[in-house]
Amino acid sequence: MGWDNPPVPWRELRRRMAWRAGGEPPDPPAPDPPRRLKLASPSAPATPWAELHCHSSYSFLDGAATPGELVAEAARLGLETLAITDHDGMYGVPQFAQAAARLRDEGTRLRTVFGAELSLDLPSAQTGVPDPEGRHLLILARDAEGYARLCAVISAAQLAGGEKGRPVYDVGALAGAHGGHWVVLTGCRKGPVPAALAADSPGAAWRELGRLTEMFGHENVMVELNCHHDPGDDERNDLLARLAALADVGVVATGNVHFAAPAQARLAQALAAIRARRSLADMDGWLAAAGTSYLRSGPEMAARLRRYPGVLERTVALGRECAFDFRVIAPDLPDGPVPAGHTEASWLRELVAGKAPARYGPPGDARVPGAYQQIARELEVIERLGFPGYFLIVHAIVEFCEDKNILCQGRGSAANSAVCYAIGITNVDPVSHHLLFERFLSEGRDGPPDIDLDIEHRRR
Repeated sequence: MGWDNPPVPWRELRRRMAWRAGGEPPDPPAPDPPRRLKLASPSAPATPWAELHCHSSYSFLDGAATPGELVAEAARLGLETLAITDHDGMYGVPQFAQAAARLRDEGTRLRTVFGAELSLDLPSAQTGVPDPEGRHLLILARDAEGYARLCAVISAAQLAGGEKGRPVYDVGALAGAHGGHWVVLTGCRKGPVPAALAADSPGAAWRELGRLTEMFGHENVMVELNCHHDPGDDERNDLLARLAALADVGVVATGNVHFAAPAQARLAQALAAIRARRSLADMDGWLAAAGTSYLRSGPEMAARLRRYPGVLERTVALGRECAFDFRVIAPDLPDGPVPAGHTEASWLRELVAGKAPARYGPPGDARVPGAYQQIARELEVIERLGFPGYFLIVHAIVEFCEDKNILCQGRGSAANSAVCYAIGITNVDPVSHHLLFERFLSEGRDGPPDIDLDIEHRRR
Protein backbone atom coordinates (compact mmCIF):
# COMPACT_ATOMS: atom_id res chain seq x y z
CA MET A 1 0.00 0.00 0.00
CA GLY A 2 2.30 2.86 -1.21
CA TRP A 3 5.93 3.30 -2.14
CA ASP A 4 8.64 1.21 -0.56
CA ASN A 5 11.79 3.17 -1.49
CA PRO A 6 14.95 2.81 0.62
CA PRO A 7 15.80 5.84 2.78
CA VAL A 8 18.38 8.19 1.16
CA PRO A 9 20.26 10.59 3.48
CA TRP A 10 20.10 14.25 2.52
CA ARG A 11 23.88 14.44 2.10
CA GLU A 12 23.77 11.56 -0.40
CA LEU A 13 20.86 13.15 -2.26
CA ARG A 14 22.81 16.44 -2.63
CA ARG A 15 25.86 14.59 -3.95
CA ARG A 16 23.76 12.79 -6.57
CA MET A 17 22.00 15.99 -7.62
CA ALA A 18 25.29 17.85 -7.93
CA TRP A 19 26.62 15.16 -10.24
CA ARG A 20 23.54 15.47 -12.45
CA ALA A 21 24.17 19.23 -12.64
CA GLY A 22 27.64 18.74 -14.08
CA GLY A 23 29.79 18.20 -11.01
CA GLU A 24 32.14 15.33 -10.39
CA PRO A 25 30.55 11.94 -9.84
CA PRO A 26 30.44 11.11 -6.18
CA ASP A 27 32.42 8.36 -4.60
CA PRO A 28 30.46 5.14 -4.51
CA PRO A 29 28.63 4.87 -1.22
CA ALA A 30 29.83 2.35 1.29
CA PRO A 31 27.83 -0.86 1.16
CA ASP A 32 25.05 -1.14 3.66
CA PRO A 33 25.74 -3.46 6.57
CA PRO A 34 24.06 -6.84 6.19
CA ARG A 35 20.45 -6.75 7.32
CA ARG A 36 19.54 -9.12 10.08
CA LEU A 37 16.10 -10.69 10.15
CA LYS A 38 14.16 -10.01 13.32
CA LEU A 39 12.77 -13.28 14.51
CA ALA A 40 9.88 -13.41 16.96
CA SER A 41 10.87 -14.68 20.35
CA PRO A 42 9.41 -18.05 21.35
CA SER A 43 7.32 -16.30 23.98
CA ALA A 44 5.81 -13.79 21.50
CA PRO A 45 2.08 -14.46 21.04
CA ALA A 46 1.01 -15.55 17.57
CA THR A 47 -1.23 -13.24 15.55
CA PRO A 48 -4.39 -15.17 14.64
CA TRP A 49 -5.78 -14.84 11.15
CA ALA A 50 -8.72 -16.32 9.22
CA GLU A 51 -8.79 -16.33 5.43
CA LEU A 52 -12.48 -16.37 4.43
CA HIS A 53 -12.36 -15.86 0.65
CA CYS A 54 -10.32 -18.54 -1.07
CA HIS A 55 -10.58 -20.24 -4.46
CA SER A 56 -9.04 -23.63 -5.09
CA SER A 57 -8.36 -25.37 -8.39
CA TYR A 58 -12.01 -26.44 -8.27
CA SER A 59 -12.83 -22.89 -9.34
CA PHE A 60 -12.09 -24.08 -12.86
CA LEU A 61 -9.27 -22.11 -14.52
CA ASP A 62 -9.51 -19.46 -11.80
CA GLY A 63 -7.86 -21.04 -8.77
CA ALA A 64 -4.33 -22.35 -9.18
CA ALA A 65 -3.85 -24.39 -5.98
CA THR A 66 -5.40 -27.67 -4.94
CA PRO A 67 -7.32 -27.75 -1.64
CA GLY A 68 -4.47 -29.76 -0.15
CA GLU A 69 -1.90 -27.14 -1.18
CA LEU A 70 -4.00 -24.37 0.34
CA VAL A 71 -4.35 -26.28 3.62
CA ALA A 72 -0.63 -27.04 3.77
CA GLU A 73 0.31 -23.39 3.18
CA ALA A 74 -2.26 -22.17 5.68
CA ALA A 75 -0.73 -24.48 8.29
CA ARG A 76 2.79 -23.31 7.44
CA LEU A 77 1.73 -19.69 7.89
CA GLY A 78 -0.01 -20.45 11.18
CA LEU A 79 -3.52 -19.52 10.07
CA GLU A 80 -6.26 -20.29 12.55
CA THR A 81 -9.12 -20.66 10.04
CA LEU A 82 -9.41 -21.24 6.30
CA ALA A 83 -12.54 -21.08 4.15
CA ILE A 84 -13.00 -22.57 0.73
CA THR A 85 -15.31 -20.51 -1.51
CA ASP A 86 -15.16 -21.90 -5.01
CA HIS A 87 -17.35 -20.68 -7.85
CA ASP A 88 -20.86 -22.16 -8.00
CA GLY A 89 -20.02 -25.52 -6.48
CA MET A 90 -18.79 -27.46 -3.48
CA TYR A 91 -16.56 -29.76 -5.53
CA GLY A 92 -13.39 -29.08 -3.54
CA VAL A 93 -14.96 -29.49 -0.10
CA PRO A 94 -14.16 -33.22 0.41
CA GLN A 95 -10.46 -32.80 -0.42
CA PHE A 96 -10.32 -29.63 1.67
CA ALA A 97 -11.88 -31.36 4.67
CA GLN A 98 -9.70 -34.45 4.30
CA ALA A 99 -6.52 -32.35 4.16
CA ALA A 100 -7.57 -30.46 7.30
CA ALA A 101 -8.38 -33.77 9.03
CA ARG A 102 -4.89 -35.09 8.21
CA LEU A 103 -3.44 -31.96 9.79
CA ARG A 104 -5.46 -32.64 12.93
CA ASP A 105 -4.13 -36.18 13.06
CA GLU A 106 -0.61 -34.72 12.92
CA GLY A 107 -1.35 -32.38 15.82
CA THR A 108 -2.05 -29.13 13.92
CA ARG A 109 -5.51 -27.65 14.10
CA LEU A 110 -6.94 -25.62 11.22
CA ARG A 111 -10.56 -24.57 11.52
CA THR A 112 -12.59 -25.11 8.33
CA VAL A 113 -15.29 -22.86 6.89
CA PHE A 114 -17.39 -23.80 3.86
CA GLY A 115 -18.88 -21.40 1.35
CA ALA A 116 -19.17 -20.49 -2.31
CA GLU A 117 -19.01 -17.51 -4.62
CA LEU A 118 -22.20 -17.43 -6.69
CA SER A 119 -22.13 -16.04 -10.24
CA LEU A 120 -25.26 -13.95 -10.85
CA ASP A 121 -26.72 -12.63 -14.12
CA LEU A 122 -24.41 -14.53 -16.46
CA PRO A 123 -25.43 -13.95 -20.10
CA SER A 124 -23.39 -16.98 -21.23
CA ALA A 125 -20.73 -19.42 -20.05
CA GLN A 126 -17.68 -17.83 -18.44
CA THR A 127 -15.02 -19.09 -20.84
CA GLY A 128 -13.76 -17.39 -23.98
CA VAL A 129 -13.64 -13.83 -22.60
CA PRO A 130 -10.89 -12.17 -20.54
CA ASP A 131 -13.29 -10.64 -18.03
CA PRO A 132 -16.61 -12.50 -17.76
CA GLU A 133 -19.73 -10.46 -17.13
CA GLY A 134 -22.06 -10.91 -14.20
CA ARG A 135 -21.88 -10.24 -10.50
CA HIS A 136 -20.52 -12.33 -7.62
CA LEU A 137 -22.15 -13.04 -4.27
CA LEU A 138 -19.90 -14.55 -1.60
CA ILE A 139 -21.73 -16.76 0.92
CA LEU A 140 -20.31 -18.50 3.99
CA ALA A 141 -22.30 -21.21 5.76
CA ARG A 142 -22.69 -20.52 9.47
CA ASP A 143 -23.42 -24.18 10.26
CA ALA A 144 -24.37 -27.54 8.75
CA GLU A 145 -27.88 -26.30 7.99
CA GLY A 146 -26.43 -23.34 6.10
CA TYR A 147 -24.19 -25.71 4.13
CA ALA A 148 -27.22 -27.81 3.13
CA ARG A 149 -29.18 -24.72 2.08
CA LEU A 150 -26.26 -23.42 0.04
CA CYS A 151 -25.86 -26.77 -1.73
CA ALA A 152 -29.57 -26.76 -2.55
CA VAL A 153 -29.58 -23.32 -4.19
CA ILE A 154 -26.42 -24.10 -6.17
CA SER A 155 -27.89 -27.40 -7.42
CA ALA A 156 -31.11 -25.66 -8.45
CA ALA A 157 -29.15 -22.97 -10.31
CA GLN A 158 -27.00 -25.50 -12.16
CA LEU A 159 -30.11 -27.41 -13.25
CA ALA A 160 -31.89 -24.22 -14.29
CA GLY A 161 -28.96 -23.03 -16.38
CA GLY A 162 -29.08 -25.79 -18.95
CA GLU A 163 -25.53 -24.89 -20.01
CA LYS A 164 -22.24 -25.85 -18.42
CA GLY A 165 -20.60 -22.90 -16.74
CA ARG A 166 -23.78 -20.81 -16.61
CA PRO A 167 -25.85 -21.40 -13.48
CA VAL A 168 -29.04 -19.37 -13.21
CA TYR A 169 -29.91 -18.20 -9.71
CA ASP A 170 -33.34 -17.06 -8.64
CA VAL A 171 -32.44 -13.98 -6.59
CA GLY A 172 -35.78 -14.08 -4.82
CA ALA A 173 -35.21 -17.70 -3.88
CA LEU A 174 -31.76 -16.82 -2.54
CA ALA A 175 -33.31 -14.22 -0.25
CA GLY A 176 -35.72 -16.79 1.11
CA ALA A 177 -33.24 -19.66 1.37
CA HIS A 178 -30.75 -18.40 3.93
CA GLY A 179 -32.92 -18.59 7.08
CA GLY A 180 -30.19 -16.85 9.05
CA HIS A 181 -27.72 -19.66 8.34
CA TRP A 182 -25.51 -17.69 5.92
CA VAL A 183 -23.10 -14.79 6.16
CA VAL A 184 -23.05 -12.73 2.96
CA LEU A 185 -19.89 -10.76 2.19
CA THR A 186 -19.83 -7.88 -0.29
CA GLY A 187 -17.05 -9.72 -2.12
CA CYS A 188 -14.45 -8.82 -4.72
CA ARG A 189 -14.60 -6.15 -7.45
CA LYS A 190 -17.47 -8.10 -9.03
CA GLY A 191 -19.51 -8.03 -5.85
CA PRO A 192 -22.56 -5.77 -6.14
CA VAL A 193 -21.31 -3.13 -3.69
CA PRO A 194 -17.68 -2.73 -4.92
CA ALA A 195 -18.87 -2.90 -8.55
CA ALA A 196 -21.40 -0.11 -7.98
CA LEU A 197 -18.73 1.93 -6.22
CA ALA A 198 -16.31 1.55 -9.14
CA ALA A 199 -18.83 2.06 -11.93
CA ASP A 200 -21.04 4.72 -10.43
CA SER A 201 -20.73 6.42 -7.05
CA PRO A 202 -20.76 5.91 -3.29
CA GLY A 203 -24.50 6.55 -3.47
CA ALA A 204 -24.98 3.59 -5.82
CA ALA A 205 -22.84 1.40 -3.55
CA TRP A 206 -24.96 2.53 -0.58
CA ARG A 207 -28.11 1.43 -2.37
CA GLU A 208 -26.60 -1.97 -3.22
CA LEU A 209 -25.55 -2.47 0.39
CA GLY A 210 -29.08 -1.61 1.50
CA ARG A 211 -30.50 -4.11 -0.98
CA LEU A 212 -28.26 -6.87 0.42
CA THR A 213 -29.22 -6.14 4.02
CA GLU A 214 -32.89 -6.09 3.04
CA MET A 215 -32.57 -9.45 1.28
CA PHE A 216 -30.47 -11.32 3.84
CA GLY A 217 -30.92 -9.42 7.07
CA HIS A 218 -28.79 -6.68 8.57
CA GLU A 219 -27.01 -9.09 10.90
CA ASN A 220 -26.10 -11.48 8.06
CA VAL A 221 -24.27 -9.04 5.75
CA MET A 222 -20.68 -7.85 6.17
CA VAL A 223 -18.55 -5.51 4.09
CA GLU A 224 -15.37 -7.13 2.75
CA LEU A 225 -12.09 -5.25 2.32
CA ASN A 226 -9.25 -6.65 0.24
CA CYS A 227 -6.04 -5.28 -1.20
CA HIS A 228 -3.74 -6.62 -3.92
CA HIS A 229 -1.43 -3.59 -4.17
CA ASP A 230 -3.46 -2.26 -7.08
CA PRO A 231 -3.99 1.47 -7.70
CA GLY A 232 -7.09 2.62 -5.88
CA ASP A 233 -7.11 -0.14 -3.26
CA ASP A 234 -6.80 2.25 -0.34
CA GLU A 235 -9.41 4.65 -1.65
CA ARG A 236 -11.88 1.84 -2.33
CA ASN A 237 -11.35 0.20 1.05
CA ASP A 238 -11.70 3.55 2.84
CA LEU A 239 -15.02 4.20 1.12
CA LEU A 240 -16.28 0.68 1.83
CA ALA A 241 -15.34 1.01 5.50
CA ARG A 242 -17.20 4.34 5.70
CA LEU A 243 -20.29 2.83 4.05
CA ALA A 244 -20.20 -0.04 6.55
CA ALA A 245 -19.98 2.41 9.45
CA LEU A 246 -22.93 4.42 8.12
CA ALA A 247 -24.99 1.25 7.63
CA ASP A 248 -23.84 -0.16 10.97
CA VAL A 249 -22.76 -3.49 9.44
CA GLY A 250 -19.61 -5.42 10.27
CA VAL A 251 -16.37 -5.16 8.33
CA VAL A 252 -13.99 -8.05 7.59
CA ALA A 253 -10.92 -8.37 5.39
CA THR A 254 -9.85 -11.13 3.02
CA GLY A 255 -7.05 -11.87 0.63
CA ASN A 256 -9.42 -12.89 -2.18
CA VAL A 257 -7.02 -15.81 -2.58
CA HIS A 258 -6.57 -17.61 -5.91
CA PHE A 259 -3.33 -19.49 -5.22
CA ALA A 260 -1.48 -20.70 -2.18
CA ALA A 261 1.93 -19.02 -2.49
CA PRO A 262 3.64 -16.35 -4.65
CA ALA A 263 5.38 -19.03 -6.73
CA GLN A 264 2.00 -19.99 -8.24
CA ALA A 265 1.27 -16.52 -9.66
CA ARG A 266 2.60 -17.46 -13.12
CA LEU A 267 0.43 -20.57 -13.16
CA ALA A 268 -2.61 -18.45 -12.29
CA GLN A 269 -1.83 -16.15 -15.22
CA ALA A 270 -1.57 -19.10 -17.59
CA LEU A 271 -4.91 -20.46 -16.37
CA ALA A 272 -6.54 -17.07 -16.92
CA ALA A 273 -5.26 -17.05 -20.49
CA ILE A 274 -6.59 -20.56 -21.10
CA ARG A 275 -9.98 -19.55 -19.69
CA ALA A 276 -10.08 -16.55 -22.03
CA ARG A 277 -8.73 -18.59 -24.97
CA ARG A 278 -6.05 -15.98 -25.58
CA SER A 279 -2.29 -15.87 -25.46
CA LEU A 280 -0.51 -14.46 -22.44
CA ALA A 281 0.57 -11.50 -24.58
CA ASP A 282 -3.05 -10.75 -25.49
CA MET A 283 -4.03 -11.06 -21.83
CA ASP A 284 -1.43 -8.58 -20.65
CA GLY A 285 -3.87 -5.75 -20.00
CA TRP A 286 -6.38 -8.02 -18.28
CA LEU A 287 -4.08 -9.71 -15.79
CA ALA A 288 -3.61 -8.47 -12.23
CA ALA A 289 -0.91 -5.83 -11.92
CA ALA A 290 0.74 -7.78 -9.12
CA GLY A 291 0.53 -11.50 -8.39
CA THR A 292 -0.62 -10.98 -4.82
CA SER A 293 -3.70 -13.21 -4.52
CA TYR A 294 -1.98 -15.66 -2.17
CA LEU A 295 -2.37 -16.67 1.47
CA ARG A 296 -0.83 -14.37 4.05
CA SER A 297 0.13 -14.81 7.68
CA GLY A 298 -1.44 -13.15 10.68
CA PRO A 299 1.43 -10.69 11.27
CA GLU A 300 1.38 -9.57 7.63
CA MET A 301 -2.38 -9.03 7.68
CA ALA A 302 -2.09 -7.16 10.98
CA ALA A 303 0.35 -4.76 9.32
CA ARG A 304 -1.89 -4.31 6.30
CA LEU A 305 -4.97 -3.63 8.41
CA ARG A 306 -3.46 -1.12 10.80
CA ARG A 307 -5.54 1.66 9.25
CA TYR A 308 -8.76 -0.28 9.96
CA PRO A 309 -8.84 -0.90 13.73
CA GLY A 310 -10.81 -3.96 14.78
CA VAL A 311 -11.14 -5.48 11.30
CA LEU A 312 -8.54 -8.20 11.87
CA GLU A 313 -10.19 -9.20 15.15
CA ARG A 314 -13.67 -9.22 13.58
CA THR A 315 -12.43 -11.40 10.71
CA VAL A 316 -10.93 -13.92 13.12
CA ALA A 317 -14.12 -13.90 15.18
CA LEU A 318 -16.28 -14.54 12.10
CA GLY A 319 -14.03 -17.46 11.15
CA ARG A 320 -14.57 -18.99 14.57
CA GLU A 321 -18.33 -18.43 14.38
CA CYS A 322 -18.63 -20.19 11.01
CA ALA A 323 -16.13 -23.01 11.56
CA PHE A 324 -17.33 -26.59 11.82
CA ASP A 325 -16.05 -30.01 10.92
CA PHE A 326 -17.02 -31.71 7.67
CA ARG A 327 -18.11 -34.79 9.62
CA VAL A 328 -20.98 -32.70 10.97
CA ILE A 329 -22.44 -32.31 7.46
CA ALA A 330 -22.02 -35.90 6.29
CA PRO A 331 -25.58 -36.97 5.50
CA ASP A 332 -27.17 -39.89 7.30
CA LEU A 333 -28.58 -42.51 5.00
CA PRO A 334 -32.35 -42.89 5.03
CA ASP A 335 -33.75 -46.08 6.52
CA GLY A 336 -33.77 -49.00 4.14
CA PRO A 337 -37.13 -50.26 2.86
CA VAL A 338 -38.19 -52.96 5.33
CA PRO A 339 -41.50 -54.90 5.58
CA ALA A 340 -43.39 -54.87 8.87
CA GLY A 341 -41.90 -57.18 11.49
CA HIS A 342 -38.34 -56.94 10.13
CA THR A 343 -35.24 -54.98 10.97
CA GLU A 344 -32.85 -53.91 8.23
CA ALA A 345 -30.51 -56.74 9.18
CA SER A 346 -33.20 -59.45 9.29
CA TRP A 347 -34.70 -58.30 5.99
CA LEU A 348 -31.31 -58.30 4.25
CA ARG A 349 -30.74 -61.87 5.50
CA GLU A 350 -34.15 -62.95 4.21
CA LEU A 351 -33.56 -61.23 0.87
CA VAL A 352 -30.22 -63.01 0.47
CA ALA A 353 -31.74 -66.35 1.50
CA GLY A 354 -34.45 -65.97 -1.13
CA LYS A 355 -32.21 -64.88 -4.00
CA ALA A 356 -28.91 -66.73 -3.42
CA PRO A 357 -30.18 -70.15 -4.63
CA ALA A 358 -30.75 -68.69 -8.11
CA ARG A 359 -27.07 -67.76 -8.19
CA TYR A 360 -25.44 -70.62 -6.29
CA GLY A 361 -27.98 -73.42 -6.04
CA PRO A 362 -29.54 -74.64 -2.76
CA PRO A 363 -27.51 -74.23 0.47
CA GLY A 364 -27.00 -77.97 0.90
CA ASP A 365 -25.88 -78.51 -2.69
CA ALA A 366 -24.17 -75.30 -3.81
CA ARG A 367 -22.73 -75.22 -7.29
CA VAL A 368 -19.79 -73.17 -6.00
CA PRO A 369 -17.99 -74.62 -2.95
CA GLY A 370 -17.78 -72.17 -0.05
CA ALA A 371 -20.35 -69.72 -1.46
CA TYR A 372 -22.74 -69.83 1.50
CA GLN A 373 -19.91 -69.69 4.03
CA GLN A 374 -18.67 -66.53 2.30
CA ILE A 375 -22.18 -65.03 2.32
CA ALA A 376 -22.55 -65.73 6.04
CA ARG A 377 -19.18 -64.11 6.80
CA GLU A 378 -20.06 -61.03 4.76
CA LEU A 379 -23.45 -60.64 6.44
CA GLU A 380 -21.78 -60.70 9.86
CA VAL A 381 -19.39 -57.91 8.84
CA ILE A 382 -22.20 -55.88 7.25
CA GLU A 383 -24.28 -56.12 10.41
CA ARG A 384 -21.41 -55.32 12.75
CA LEU A 385 -20.62 -52.17 10.78
CA GLY A 386 -24.28 -51.12 10.62
CA PHE A 387 -24.68 -51.14 6.83
CA PRO A 388 -27.64 -53.48 6.09
CA GLY A 389 -29.80 -50.46 5.22
CA TYR A 390 -27.24 -49.25 2.70
CA PHE A 391 -27.37 -52.56 0.83
CA LEU A 392 -31.19 -52.47 0.91
CA ILE A 393 -31.28 -48.96 -0.59
CA VAL A 394 -28.96 -49.94 -3.44
CA HIS A 395 -30.96 -53.11 -4.02
CA ALA A 396 -34.18 -51.07 -4.19
CA ILE A 397 -32.62 -48.87 -6.90
CA VAL A 398 -31.54 -51.91 -8.91
CA GLU A 399 -34.95 -53.51 -8.50
CA PHE A 400 -36.69 -50.33 -9.66
CA CYS A 401 -34.50 -50.23 -12.78
CA GLU A 402 -35.33 -53.87 -13.54
CA ASP A 403 -39.07 -53.20 -13.15
CA LYS A 404 -38.87 -50.21 -15.52
CA ASN A 405 -36.60 -52.01 -18.00
CA ILE A 406 -33.76 -49.52 -17.40
CA LEU A 407 -30.28 -50.87 -18.00
CA CYS A 408 -28.43 -50.92 -14.66
CA GLN A 409 -25.18 -52.60 -13.65
CA GLY A 410 -23.23 -52.63 -10.39
CA ARG A 411 -19.48 -52.41 -10.83
CA GLY A 412 -16.19 -51.61 -9.14
CA SER A 413 -15.16 -53.10 -5.81
CA ALA A 414 -18.77 -54.15 -5.15
CA ALA A 415 -18.06 -57.02 -7.53
CA ASN A 416 -15.96 -58.52 -4.70
CA SER A 417 -19.07 -59.09 -2.56
CA ALA A 418 -21.00 -62.37 -2.64
CA VAL A 419 -23.96 -60.58 -0.98
CA CYS A 420 -24.08 -58.03 -3.81
CA TYR A 421 -23.95 -60.85 -6.33
CA ALA A 422 -26.60 -62.89 -4.51
CA ILE A 423 -29.21 -60.08 -4.46
CA GLY A 424 -28.54 -58.99 -8.05
CA ILE A 425 -26.60 -55.76 -7.55
CA THR A 426 -23.60 -57.17 -9.47
CA ASN A 427 -23.29 -59.97 -12.03
CA VAL A 428 -19.80 -61.33 -11.40
CA ASP A 429 -19.44 -64.29 -9.04
CA PRO A 430 -16.67 -63.29 -6.61
CA VAL A 431 -16.45 -66.72 -5.00
CA SER A 432 -15.71 -68.54 -8.26
CA HIS A 433 -13.14 -65.90 -9.19
CA HIS A 434 -11.54 -65.84 -5.73
CA LEU A 435 -12.06 -62.07 -5.29
CA LEU A 436 -11.16 -60.48 -1.96
CA PHE A 437 -14.18 -59.15 -0.05
CA GLU A 438 -11.96 -56.94 2.15
CA ARG A 439 -11.13 -54.83 -0.89
CA PHE A 440 -14.80 -53.82 -0.81
CA LEU A 441 -15.59 -53.76 2.91
CA SER A 442 -13.62 -54.37 6.08
CA GLU A 443 -13.75 -53.39 9.72
CA GLY A 444 -10.55 -51.41 9.31
CA ARG A 445 -12.20 -48.81 7.04
CA ASP A 446 -14.42 -45.85 7.89
CA GLY A 447 -17.72 -45.12 6.16
CA PRO A 448 -20.01 -47.16 3.97
CA PRO A 449 -18.64 -49.27 1.12
CA ASP A 450 -18.57 -47.86 -2.37
CA ILE A 451 -21.25 -49.47 -4.57
CA ASP A 452 -21.15 -47.94 -8.05
CA LEU A 453 -24.17 -48.31 -10.31
CA ASP A 454 -24.02 -47.63 -14.04
CA ILE A 455 -27.47 -46.61 -15.30
CA GLU A 456 -28.15 -45.87 -18.95
CA HIS A 457 -27.75 -42.12 -19.42
CA ARG A 458 -30.99 -41.50 -21.29
CA ARG A 459 -33.18 -42.75 -18.42
CA ARG A 460 -31.26 -41.85 -15.28
